[in-house]
Amino acid sequence: MARERSSDPQIVLLNGVPAQQVSPLDRALHFGDGLFETIACRGGVPRFLSLHLERLELGCTRLGIDPGNLDAIRSEVRALAGEVDSAIVKVLLSRGTALARGYGVTGREKATRITFRYAWPHETPSGSQDGVQVRTAAMRLGENPALAGLKHCNRLEQVLARREWTDPDISEALLFSSSGRLVSGTMSNVFIVAGSRLSTPRIDLCGVAGIMRRVVLHEAATAGVPVQEDVLTAEDLRSADELFLTNARIGIWPVRTLDGRRMPPGPITRRLQELIAPLLEEPADA
Repeated sequence: MARERSSDPQIVLLNGVPAQQVSPLDRALHFGDGLFETIACRGGVPRFLSLHLERLELGCTRLGIDPGNLDAIRSEVRALAGEVDSAIVKVLLSRGTALARGYGVTGREKATRITFRYAWPHETPSGSQDGVQVRTAAMRLGENPALAGLKHCNRLEQVLARREWTDPDISEALLFSSSGRLVSGTMSNVFIVAGSRLSTPRIDLCGVAGIMRRVVLHEAATAGVPVQEDVLTAEDLRSADELFLTNARIGIWPVRTLDGRRMPPGPITRRLQELIAPLLEEPADA
């Protein structure tokens, strides 16, 4: 019997039933014509499931994909999460099997949903406590407002950026756009603290509008921490007093070094970590 690797999914469902075979004509395979959500689940409960489904629905509207019954997706994710204490559930929604050759669509395609459940990855608390080491990527993101914000299936830019380093001590790389705007990490969003001012890059030309990014923006504003979405550049990075990364699994990672420059976690980063900690350990379907 083959030994299960930690990276192997525990369960794969195809349109709600144990996966048999995805069509070789699926448009996500051929063109990246689809979207996905990666949902962290703790204590048998998905974190921010409604926010994930809201982003998925927005992406489907932008791409012209009929997502089908979102309540069915909600129930499926909750059921998979409820079977274990902690897990990562990924929902991939493709436009479906191609009904014609080429890029064009007929309008009769039926969306394909593939849902995966993975074991919660092994990790140490040092990333959240001590901060992580980060580098700047040479790769630049193409600017396309039509796709900005969406978690679509074409992640080749992130794949190329991730190939730039093999040092296990480096946790993430920051990405700029083709016009020199700071956008995000390969798998995260980025926040900058300069003085008492907290800001995060605008996601209007490229990049993914992360769920944890949205949560941090809301919690900061609620707590009276001034925060704004802004056009940021390399100069803003160089002048930053604090820097931290966010995504649905990690919550907040303080950055302790950027390209070798030391940046100890600061008071605003620590305050925001305290604010979101209860939301991470006792998830609410916000």
